[in-house]
Amino acid sequence: MKAKQLLFIWFSIVVVCPLALAADDLSEPNIIVFLTDDQGWGDLGCYGHPVIQSPNLDQFASEGLRLTQCYAACSVCSPSRSAILTGRTPYRNGVWRWIPSGSQYHLRSSEVTIASLLKKRGYETCHVGKWHLNGKFNSAEQPQPDDHGYDHWLATQNNAAPHHMNPTNYVRNRKSVGRMEGPSAVIAANEAISWLKGRKSSKTPFFITVWTHEPHLPIESAEKYREHYANIQDEGLRQHHGNITQLDDAFGQLMNAVDRMGYRDSTVVIYTSDNGPEGQGTKGRTRGSTGGLRGRKRHTHEGGIRVPGIVRWPGRIKPGSVSDIPVIGSDIFTTICEIVDIPLPEDRTIDGASIVPLFDGKKIERKQPLYWRNHLAPASYRVGLRAGDWKIVGSDDLSQFELYNIAEDPKETENLAEKESKRFEELKQRLIEHDAAVLEEGPDWWKNDGRKEPRNSGPGKTTEPLAGKDSTGKFDVVLGTGVSATEFGYHLQSKAEGLAFQKLEKPITGQATIGLKYRSAAKGQKTRNGAIVISDQPTNQGSLKIGTAIGMNQHVVFEGGWNNVGSLAAKKIELKPGEVFELEVRLDMVNSKGKATINGTSFTFDLPRNLKTIRHVGLYNKATATEFTEPIVEIQSR
Repeated sequence: MKAKQLLFIWFSIVVVCPLALAADDLSEPNIIVFLTDDQGWGDLGCYGHPVIQSPNLDQFASEGLRLTQCYAACSVCSPSRSAILTGRTPYRNGVWRWIPSGSQYHLRSSEVTIASLLKKRGYETCHVGKWHLNGKFNSAEQPQPDDHGYDHWLATQNNAAPHHMNPTNYVRNRKSVGRMEGPSAVIAANEAISWLKGRKSSKTPFFITVWTHEPHLPIESAEKYREHYANIQDEGLRQHHGNITQLDDAFGQLMNAVDRMGYRDSTVVIYTSDNGPEGQGTKGRTRGSTGGLRGRKRHTHEGGIRVPGIVRWPGRIKPGSVSDIPVIGSDIFTTICEIVDIPLPEDRTIDGASIVPLFDGKKIERKQPLYWRNHLAPASYRVGLRAGDWKIVGSDDLSQFELYNIAEDPKETENLAEKESKRFEELKQRLIEHDAAVLEEGPDWWKNDGRKEPRNSGPGKTTEPLAGKDSTGKFDVVLGTGVSATEFGYHLQSKAEGLAFQKLEKPITGQATIGLKYRSAAKGQKTRNGAIVISDQPTNQGSLKIGTAIGMNQHVVFEGGWNNVGSLAAKKIELKPGEVFELEVRLDMVNSKGKATINGTSFTFDLPRNLKTIRHVGLYNKATATEFTEPIVEIQSR
């Protein structure tokens, strides 16, 4: 009789014991992946936060392996999630951006997920919490969680609505469930616990993914969690810190249930986050901590991609151990495959490496480097690659680069490109070649955002709308929109991206001020926005937009199309219905700097390096109706 057959017979006999097997003796352990949303590297007590109370996760870290250089696969949510499930960097698996509701982007059925592999192995599978891996959620038009290997799921497309308390948008196994009472993370954890209790057999191994909405906006924490921070006067800070304690409690409830049901010693638990913290961290409720690292969510610098990472496997991982070896979200797929002895797919590139060697204090063997590309990162820092202690960061078009020694300079304060010129040239070439290989393998969605027939190709390229109509005769070039006159000024009605350009009599090459007012004219529409557009040539790709994403509660600056919204600046604000926005933009073309003031709120931004002259000024909106006044341009110097 073969060894595997003997092992199967032995396993079939001993699992009748009500106590869980020791992990050393279990060939197919249970697996839980607990993922938080927008949680910074410094947002737990066990990662050094001086105020946040996270007793359950602190205890969990003392029982397992704490990873001090754990990275998300991207600095925004959907791509990071896709990498966890597939082991493939986001631009390979097609989830190249965060996925707006209703969009074409989704995790394709051709991708092999860890849930589907485990299900084939005989695991029971469950997903609870945020999903955010398709635009057409709970629709037959795109794959849903059950199409990717989950037996049971309770999920939302993106954020909990209206916020984390008493959400109304959860869907269970393709059926909307309406309002659910309590904090979103606790609801998700309780669903997983209920599913565990309701299984037909406790002898079958299980795989659970718990993806909380906390602490992603809109943040709302139950009072019992905010009470821990009663001495803090800043309500935004209390809300954020309470949100971390809220998800910590949800995690603790799930772990306690695992213990009570006898699964502790036979369960591998992985805890991490999808990207760094939102906002600037200085006001409001976006108060996440990067632990002093440079950058935040959307950035390719450490603060945007380095996240908490903790693994517990009783009997296999030494309690209280710590590792500073770099790991990334795509490693989760490959690690689980090694733990369960599932062969990796051979018909596609798998970017993740198994971190099992870390459990014995050994190094990881990587075939693919740690690599990042994010469409929302500032254009100068959109791609990155890490090899050993060294990390190179590059611009979207791979024309500008920075080099850092992360071991010696984790805050990325000193660009060593000149001092380490040989290493810099080697890593630059490696990044260029690796980036090209990744972009070549995945679907071309990133080349053609929202258009059936491609006009442009290459990272950062933007769809050029077709010619529009101008009934006012005031604009030289109109693209993708219709312009009409109103008492307010001009009315733009756009199905997708709409632009209306006026050519300046004198180009701006020095300092200038541009001003106008705008307001939403959309009735009953969720998507609302308006911006001034400036450019050398009247194109969508080469123009800069400065204005307000009203539906996102943000003032934004971005270059190119809407897929880059907020890439150069994003300022969170509180908006009032029907608000009129007064915008003043001050430009310094010589120093490539800009300052925008919108209804008294000011923020600065860097101009794109290739924008040296402004010959056109105009109006912009995306998939909505907006009213604008006439742009007023004052040139101070040339």
